This record gives sequence, C-alpha cells and structure tokens, in this order.
Amino acid sequence: MTSHTDLFRAQCVHAHIITRIMIFHSNSVIRKTNLAVWRAWRTFTLSLHSSVGASSSTSFPDKSEEQSAVSAEKSPHMPVMVKEVLHYLDIQPAQVVLDMTFGGGGHTKAILDTVPEVTVLALDRDPTAISLAQQLAREHSGRVKPLLGRFSELETLLSNMNSKPGSIDAVLLDAGCSSMQMDQAERGFSLSKDGPLDMRMDGERYPDMPCAADVVNTLDQQALTSILTAYGEERHARKIASAIVEARRVSPITRTQQLASVVAGAFPAAVVYARKDRLHRPAHVATKTFQALRIFVNDELNELHSGLRAAQTALKPGGRLCVITFHSLEDRLVKRFLQGDNMSNLDQYHFSPRKQGSRKEKTVDDKRDGKSVHWVPLRRKVITPEKNNVRENPRGRSAKLRVALRQQDNINYER
Repeated sequence: MTSHTDLFRAQCVHAHIITRIMIFHSNSVIRKTNLAVWRAWRTFTLSLHSSVGASSSTSFPDKSEEQSAVSAEKSPHMPVMVKEVLHYLDIQPAQVVLDMTFGGGGHTKAILDTVPEVTVLALDRDPTAISLAQQLAREHSGRVKPLLGRFSELETLLSNMNSKPGSIDAVLLDAGCSSMQMDQAERGFSLSKDGPLDMRMDGERYPDMPCAADVVNTLDQQALTSILTAYGEERHARKIASAIVEARRVSPITRTQQLASVVAGAFPAAVVYARKDRLHRPAHVATKTFQALRIFVNDELNELHSGLRAAQTALKPGGRLCVITFHSLEDRLVKRFLQGDNMSNLDQYHFSPRKQGSRKEKTVDDKRDGKSVHWVPLRRKVITPEKNNVRENPRGRSAKLRVALRQQDNINYER
C-alpha cells in the first residue's frame, strides 16, 4: 500500500515541477523550457512512479519493450516536392550537400541518382532513419555520410568530421515528422494506429526525456491548455485539456487511440470528423492535439531555429537552402528567419502573426535597409506542391517550400 507520506511527497514534487514548467508571458502562451527543466520533469515522473507505482492504476508503460525498428528493407517514405527541391538546389557534380532530415532517404536517393559524384551528409535525430542512411552509404560507397543528431547538435557533428564552416554547397531541411515515424504504431505519432503514447523522435537516445504520456498525465489543465493553444493552434484547447484531466483521474492515458477517444469524447459525435483537411477530407478532432504534443515533446520549433542557424553557418557564400515545412508555425519561423528578423524573442515569432511595427525589431547584424544580410530569396512567394504531387502523396498536401541563396557576410555596416 502507498503511505500518506509517499503521496504527500509526490504531491509536493508535482507542485514544484509544475511551477518551473509553466512559464507564461502576458499573452498566456507557454515558453519553451530548458534542458534542466526537462530533466527535473523526468525526475519527477520517475519519483512519482516509484512512490505510487504499487497501484497499477498509476503506472506508465515500459516504452523500451514496445519500441521496435523499422526494417531497412522497407521503403517507408515518399518525399515531398522532389522535382522542385532538385531544381532550386541546383546541385552540381562533386558538390557536398547536407540533407538535414534524412528520414526515409527519399530526397537523398533522388540527389544521388541525379547528380554524379555528389557527397550527401545525411543528418537525422532518429536512430531508425540513420540505420537506413547507413544501408544507403553501403550501397553508394563514399557518397553518403550518416550523422546521428538533432539540428542543435549539427555544428558539433560537422566539426567532428572536419567539415569547416562555409564549406557546404547546398542544404535541404525537411521539417516535422516523417511518414516512416507516422506509419510505426509503436512510435505513438499517429492517432489512427494504436500504440504507446510516446512521440519522441529520438527514440530511446535520451531515455530521461519525457514522452507524450508524461505530458498528458503530469501537467495541469492550464499548462495543457497553453500547449494545445500554442503548438496546435487549437480553438477548443481548454475543453480538450479539461477532458484529459478528467479522464486521467480514472486511469492514466498511455495509448494513442485512448487519447484520441478522450479528445473525441469532449465533443458531440457529429463533430468528431467535422473538420476538413486541405483536400476537404474529414479530419479527426484530435489531430491538432497530437500535433501540439509532438511539437512540445520534441522541442521542434527551437530545434528548427537551431537548424536554420546551423545551415547559415555551414553554407558557402552562394550556397542554396531549401526548407520544407508542414504547418504555419514552422513556415512563419522560416519566413522571418530568412527575412533577417531578430529572433532573440523566439516565442512571439512562433505563436502569433506579426504585429504592426514588429519589423522594427531587428538587429544591425541581421538586416540592412529592411533586407536580410545573409539571404537572398530565390522565389518571393512560397512554393506549394502541384496537384498531381498531392494526389500521389496526400500527406504532402500542406507542404510549403522556401528557397534562398546564402550571401557574403563581409558587409560594412558603418554609415
């Protein structure tokens, strides 16, 4: 039996960690927490599990037993806008290209098949994706160099392989979740496939980092509301957060379809599939909830910003950058980064349309005469998939491609 002392200790730790996690600004939008807070949060969940784990109703699943790797022989990924990417990267023979999101390898394979003697540095934070990159490296001796790590680790990874800043000819960054991850029920990304509520893109690389089940079973209603609002742009965030809190009082939410059912239960039956996607197909009412949890768990927007900065450092002057995004939060961040906006207060660029006058918030290092000193756009407007591409690959229907040329940095700012 669990003692009253153990329960009281768990409640005190809970209050302490929630206080540290919930950092809001005046617009009630949650700020991203740092690594120390993540570790404290995970320490709390492990402490809570050990203190009240004697009761089966409060235990979490052992994710290590349910995690499995996808077969390297399977072709799990259909790349988005391959023709457009190849056109705008304009890769020449013997150049060095950085694929910052290898995934299933679709874009890298197209590059290898199209350009002779090209070398591709294949980065991914997912060990399963890197296993596919290693197989491709064996098939193309010396032309593919797998790099396991996050965007925020890229500069260190490049330095370790003696790749100097300003030495990469072209960079492709394909943000978000890969089809391979969505298709593996045991990864917990898809609401249509039942699996453990995990959603960690790194798999078990960082076992102390929290998963989606930790989020929905640990944070209070106000924090959950803020996450759903900020990262899912969910209008009914408060209603959904309330339903989650009520459901977990009965039993912990540990499965993807369990969470989908909890969210659906907060709405009338006729509303569950009333939303439409960009192809005007019915979309489950929990779709934005899953997006929000995934982004929060993987710190995706801060990682995207780190990736853009790393690409800026790695590219040669005149090198080309292609960035593919899949929702407005990502695209907004990329657009403003390429415009040279001051991103020191990153939250306001994540979560809200630019307010009138915010263009004045710029630094002399990033802008001159209202333009970025680092980037020249190759296309003024965002590029979207062609209709036939969407028919062949419906998952890419929301993709947006932005392309830019890396400028020289030796600009004299003195007037």
